[in-house]
Amino acid sequence: MVFERERVAALSAAARACGVHEGMRRGGVQLLAPEAQLQERDPAREQAALEQTALALLQYTPQVSLAPQACVLLEVSASLRLFGGIRALCRKVRVSISRLGLSATLSCAVTATGAWMLARYGDVRTVRERSLRRRLDRLPVVLLSAAQAHLEWLHGLGCRQLGQLRALPRAGLQRRCGKALLDMLEHAYGEAPEVHDWVVAPPVFQARVELPDRIEQTDILTAYAQALLTQLAGWLTARQLAVKQLRLWLEHERGRQAVAPTDLRIALSAPAWQEDHLYSLVKEKLARSTLPAPAIALGLAAEELERRQPASDMLFPEPGGSAEDHQRLLELLVARLGADKVRQAAPRADYRPELANRWCSVMQPAASLPAPLSTDAARLPPRPLWLLDEPVPLRVLQHKPFYRTPLEFTSPPERIEAGWWEGRPSTRDYFTVRDAQHAYYWIFRQWHGGECPEEEPQWFLHGLFG
Repeated sequence: MVFERERVAALSAAARACGVHEGMRRGGVQLLAPEAQLQERDPAREQAALEQTALALLQYTPQVSLAPQACVLLEVSASLRLFGGIRALCRKVRVSISRLGLSATLSCAVTATGAWMLARYGDVRTVRERSLRRRLDRLPVVLLSAAQAHLEWLHGLGCRQLGQLRALPRAGLQRRCGKALLDMLEHAYGEAPEVHDWVVAPPVFQARVELPDRIEQTDILTAYAQALLTQLAGWLTARQLAVKQLRLWLEHERGRQAVAPTDLRIALSAPAWQEDHLYSLVKEKLARSTLPAPAIALGLAAEELERRQPASDMLFPEPGGSAEDHQRLLELLVARLGADKVRQAAPRADYRPELANRWCSVMQPAASLPAPLSTDAARLPPRPLWLLDEPVPLRVLQHKPFYRTPLEFTSPPERIEAGWWEGRPSTRDYFTVRDAQHAYYWIFRQWHGGECPEEEPQWFLHGLFG
């Protein structure tokens, strides 16, 4: 229950069932509902919530404006096709508002003032001018903020609905009630153009939310982090930017028992702006983190930004998903397992198979990786996908290598000579062989000293073909 100047301004259905109503004093409320939770109205927090909502809704249209009576107006005529129509867009808007921890009444109309008045009356949607006029005619006059000072006179005339108000002579109505009332009517019915002050996204994004209690479990923080990410999604869309690194900080106790904030940084391999993808990364990061002390506030900042790249203009989608889908999967795995657990191949300029590649984190930029050999891969003999960490010595029976069963050669030799620049010359002859079960292997014959001595060479298993 919310109080303003010691009188009830808003109440729940349970409080109303106990006999409480708007305008009742605090003493009467405590008498009828002694267990009710009483809160004092905070206009500053209400205004901050409206501004946060407007910032979050910038992801659906660049034309968002704030209106009286805690209303946010969106001009969505250019966004309907992008989001699949008015119904799909309303569902998305409702989800974004719920992620902010708020509830709202959504209404649609061909005029902003008309939509604002319909929203104050109830959840009404109309996209045709004739239907809007019919619905507006049935609305009570009390919804007009410009008519509040003249309600007694209008009700005395029997004028309780907007349709009855519009039937009155305009000249007399303007002399008695002023031009503001007529202007509001004309704007609602589309008879005069409307002018709005559109919300402008700030140059940098940094948001913070106070937690309702001391929170010790990181999984509870994900709901509050999602509210911040919803605002970030709107800000990124309005600025046409993508983020490469997020900074999430958790504030702890202040005063004598102060604890330094906990900083969490989330690096992305590719710039992203999709809210659901960013939320999955933050959720995994929080799940893998531990709190040194209970958190009392949560903050989010976008640190590394890039211009958003245009969407692919390919007629047909790529099989197996786009490059962006691949990057999102890698980033999710990194957030869940850690950057050192998800690796990518980094070829090196070395002909020795065990040294021709190393593994590094997928978060390492591609520009920092060494350049591979310029050899045409199509000219090389087949290479196995599975290379053993250490070559396995093979037995030799009747001058032929043996691995579980006798091995049959299926390819000519491929000689690799390298390592002389390191003082460790190596000469190997590689073969593709198969066993009795038709499993294919990659083996080599090792020559000692870089020459072909007369003694029997040693054989090794180095790889397995799929």
